[in-house]
Amino acid sequence: MAKNSALPAGRTAALPNATRTEYSAAEQNNNRRQRLKPIRLMAGIFTVGVWTLASRVLGFARDILLVALLGSGPVAQAFLIAFSLPNMFRRFFAEGAFNMAFVPMFSKKLQAGEAPERFAQDAFAGLAGVLVVFTGLALLAMPWLVAAMASGFIGDARFDMAVVMGRIAFPYILFISLAALLSGVLNATGRFAAAAAAPVLLNVLFVAALLLGDSMGWDLGLVMAWTVPVAGVAQLALVWEAARRAGFTLRPTLPRLTPDLRRLAVIAAPAALAGGVVQVNLLVGRQVASFFDGAIVWLYTADRLYQLPLGVVGIAVGVVLLPELSRRLAAGDDAGGRDAFNRATEIGLALTLPAAVALCVIPGPLISVMFERGAFDASDTAATAWALAIYGLGLPALVLQKVLQPLFYAREDTASPFRYALVAMGVNAAVAIGLAPVVGFTAAAWALTLSGWAMLWLLWRGSRRMGATVALDERLLWRLPRIVFACAVMGAVLWGGAWVLAPALETAILRYAALLALILSGCVAYFGAAHVTGGLRLDEVRAALRR
Repeated sequence: MAKNSALPAGRTAALPNATRTEYSAAEQNNNRRQRLKPIRLMAGIFTVGVWTLASRVLGFARDILLVALLGSGPVAQAFLIAFSLPNMFRRFFAEGAFNMAFVPMFSKKLQAGEAPERFAQDAFAGLAGVLVVFTGLALLAMPWLVAAMASGFIGDARFDMAVVMGRIAFPYILFISLAALLSGVLNATGRFAAAAAAPVLLNVLFVAALLLGDSMGWDLGLVMAWTVPVAGVAQLALVWEAARRAGFTLRPTLPRLTPDLRRLAVIAAPAALAGGVVQVNLLVGRQVASFFDGAIVWLYTADRLYQLPLGVVGIAVGVVLLPELSRRLAAGDDAGGRDAFNRATEIGLALTLPAAVALCVIPGPLISVMFERGAFDASDTAATAWALAIYGLGLPALVLQKVLQPLFYAREDTASPFRYALVAMGVNAAVAIGLAPVVGFTAAAWALTLSGWAMLWLLWRGSRRMGATVALDERLLWRLPRIVFACAVMGAVLWGGAWVLAPALETAILRYAALLALILSGCVAYFGAAHVTGGLRLDEVRAALRR
């Protein structure tokens, strides 16, 4: 039967009836598995995406409360800088460098059955040891860190507030980084829900703390700062329990430098440097913004809105694709790797391009309805809308980076993305600093967008040497222009709808319903056009959601 199962479909007529029946059943099962592959990948992306969407929605509630209660004043600016410090460094230790190196190695050990739990335990202990020392040093150096993040604060009350809040919030990096390692363990085993749900806890606690602090008359800056490490503990507890149930019980122990950890450090080092380059880009943007009153809050608010599709789509694609590619490459399945890459690209573009069009076409209504209240006034809305539209232009590039980067990391190549990131850093600095005297604070947004496209081009050019794995297949090439056409239809509907609904969007009672109607009309236009033209089949989406 081994021979018969390898025969082409056209030769089955020459086989005996019983053999032909068995062959047909095997062929049908194989075809069914092939059909389910993209659905499984899409299901994983939707699992991460849906939980990320829930987190982002709660994040909007948090940010709406924050800007309504504090506006763009000094307390809000100081807290945002303090909160950005642990979040900046987590890119090195959490979902950034460390996990980009850890997940492929862990996935391969899991595939080969080479003591994956022992490797995960050693990595957990090693990461915890490094972070305890790093956190202690950062607390001592907090004034210098705040100055590096926002030198425009020096000499006024924002600086001292940011230092105090930064020391309270910074231990979050220890908890969230260990939580990210456990999330990598879960993702590599195909369990995405708990890891994706963990950020929901952060925003639930933030919303509760803001409401309680406001009702009790507490200092909201300090309330938010103390909530940060508490949320980190809650997130770590959630994914630790999920990993324990999956058979991976990791505990704090004294770290030991094993050969695998040495190799992990060698692979992670270039990725850490690449992550450092990305943080330098953000640092340059914040430095530019700190010299324009209110700009830190405007850019932060716009960032939160464009991070919704980036998180729901881009990060979800990257989270699912990295372990998938690592497993397939470890098994020598180049065809499966190519299919995974093409389907991730297809899904990423199908969900990101319409979001980018919406951010560019209706930034004003989005910001006005969602954030303009209390201390956040019409001038804040206008400035934030400009930044949001510019971010929207760079959204497809940032999402496609999440598709291309796993191609390198799955092959344990972290040096190439680092070199590309250095070039992108040069573009970012030149644009941010060079354009600031001309276009003001929006130079920081332009810098992120243009450096994102530069990084994407470099990743695409570098991936060409990987051969068939990164070749675009017929399905993707056929669907892409239809997706673009559907986006154009949606953009026209949104533009016309915003013009028709303009009076309602400016009316306090009606604006929420008007924005919802505008968004729904855009969704119907896009998905309808995409389904009719074949750019995105709704039956595939339904099948993935059922899984």
